[in-house]
Amino acid sequence: MATTAEKGPGRAKKKSSASGGRVTPSGKGAGTAAGSVQSNRYTPPINRSQKVSPKWFGVLIIGLFLVGVLIVILNYAGLLPGGVNNAWLIAAIGAIFAGLLLATRYH
Repeated sequence: MATTAEKGPGRAKKKSSASGGRVTPSGKGAGTAAGSVQSNRYTPPINRSQKVSPKWFGVLIIGLFLVGVLIVILNYAGLLPGGVNNAWLIAAIGAIFAGLLLATRYH
């Protein structure tokens, strides 16, 4: 009975030991320092002055986050003109989103 269970469709076959087991030749694998493939295209390094954001950029990001949170708090407290209004919440989400967008550009 054990022989019929091994022969059915969808059964995994054992690997033969004659194939050697290695698929990628030695020294040519991805991620190895000796066998990595070098590109012929030269990419110049980015200037250090282009990598650094101005100091006011970080302050602007934090300011937008804080303005958004402050609008949400003041809206629920009813201290903004017009009382509790969803338009204030949309403005708060916009300020937070703008801060998040700027944060992805910060170096």
